[in-house]
Amino acid sequence: MSISTPHLFDVYQEALCASEVHIPRTALVQMVRLVRLLDRLSRKPAYRALLAPQLPEVALFDPGHDAVMMCYDFHLTEGGPRLIEVNTNAGGGLLAYLACHPECHTLPDQLAPRLRQRLMESFAREMVLFSGGHSARPTGIAIVDENPPGQHLFGEMQAFATLFEDWGVPTFIVAPEALQADSTGVFFDRQRIDLVYNRHCDFYLNEPAMSGLRQAYLARAVCLTPNPHAYGLLADKRRLALWSDPDMAARLPLSSRDRALLRDTVPASVLLGNDNREQFWGERRNWVFKPVDRFGSRGVLLGEKISRKRFYELPANLTLVQRLVPPSLTEVADSGPMKTDLRLYAYRNRVLGLTARLYRGQVTNLRTPGGGFAPVVLA
Repeated sequence: MSISTPHLFDVYQEALCASEVHIPRTALVQMVRLVRLLDRLSRKPAYRALLAPQLPEVALFDPGHDAVMMCYDFHLTEGGPRLIEVNTNAGGGLLAYLACHPECHTLPDQLAPRLRQRLMESFAREMVLFSGGHSARPTGIAIVDENPPGQHLFGEMQAFATLFEDWGVPTFIVAPEALQADSTGVFFDRQRIDLVYNRHCDFYLNEPAMSGLRQAYLARAVCLTPNPHAYGLLADKRRLALWSDPDMAARLPLSSRDRALLRDTVPASVLLGNDNREQFWGERRNWVFKPVDRFGSRGVLLGEKISRKRFYELPANLTLVQRLVPPSLTEVADSGPMKTDLRLYAYRNRVLGLTARLYRGQVTNLRTPGGGFAPVVLA
């Protein structure tokens, strides 16, 4: 079963916010500059050599292509945007499009080609890079996640499947264990799969259910996008500690202007260790604690709310301590002020779109009445 793009609005109407979020044009310029800097940095041999001792084996393997639907999350301060997190399998891209193009709700047939072209170009480019230039269109696509029908964004996966089918590619939404995968390739119901759009959050393919895909990926038998290599270079939360460390940045082939951009845009971040635990407990109200091996906002703890018992249970070297950057607020009609973050979607150094997410509570969610994805207006 699949649904078309107009039906996606009906499924997720409660996750779309009509309120506009106004930001200075200079903030967008700075966010785009940072995204392009990080993409450029990720391709430098010196950066990869610096990371190599920290990466698992599967992330050291370079498949020769990149990661579709990456996103960079920011909070906006009086001093400009601050990078909070990077994601390689960002969900919500189609919802962000609907939020920023409300006319699509009533004129989907006119705008669907525009949306399809922007998205399909990224997937086509992945196939070109994977195939060494021999193919720009897969013969079969699998959209993979853990228990897809149970995912909150299952409807979005169905909409992607519709776009792929309209592209002329047989597409299946499956859990990884439903695939027949090994070093010879990936199949589903006797259909060869040469591109896997990976929505699964086992980023380094460690779980038993991902073992077949891991074999196929390492054998270059399938285009897995996003993949462990891209995740290790850009989205592993430990990279925030590197980017915000002036001493580490000084070891990279960056201009003084690039180093200043990292310093001004990436909040101070460091791994929690046993030797600095007492210091961070005493300063906890100024910090946010994030597990490095979980995605999105899962497991994120604000220092002002954490108990002593929970704090001392946080695993050393697996917890990122990030300087607290409170989200900005947006006034929403009939709902009052809501916390706001900014999400910039990108493929390589190319920006695909910008949206805001409005919410209440400790972390971003799509369930706040009156909140959700919202359009951004440049001032």
